[in-house]
Amino acid sequence: MTIFDQFALSIFNHYKPRFKRKANTIAVFYLSLLQCSMLLLLGVFFSEFFNQMKVNTMSASNAWTLFIIASVLIYFKNWMSFTGKKRLSLNAKSNRKKSNTYNVWVLWLIPFGCIAIALMLLDKF
Repeated sequence: MTIFDQFALSIFNHYKPRFKRKANTIAVFYLSLLQCSMLLLLGVFFSEFFNQMKVNTMSASNAWTLFIIASVLIYFKNWMSFTGKKRLSLNAKSNRKKSNTYNVWVLWLIPFGCIAIALMLLDKF
């Protein structure tokens, strides 16, 4: 079980008692937001790195288009993965071995922290 699976299960198990049917949607949204924010941070880092090295690889509009396409693909992949049997088997594995539960507030701060760092690297903040 990857760290993303553990994070998604922590979010799912936290919201399951309050939002019975929407808990899976919230978990998929969180996981997609986390992965997209990490992708944004890596993209901004490499963009700034290549600018420092005076390498012209891709225009800014092409990079943003590629980021949007990748974000849609990430959401679709997570939606396909965590709405079926995979989530049920992961939930059964986590119940059996009593995995760590993470603080939900900290989990929600991780993607927003990545976005804040990416904005600082872009000098837009």
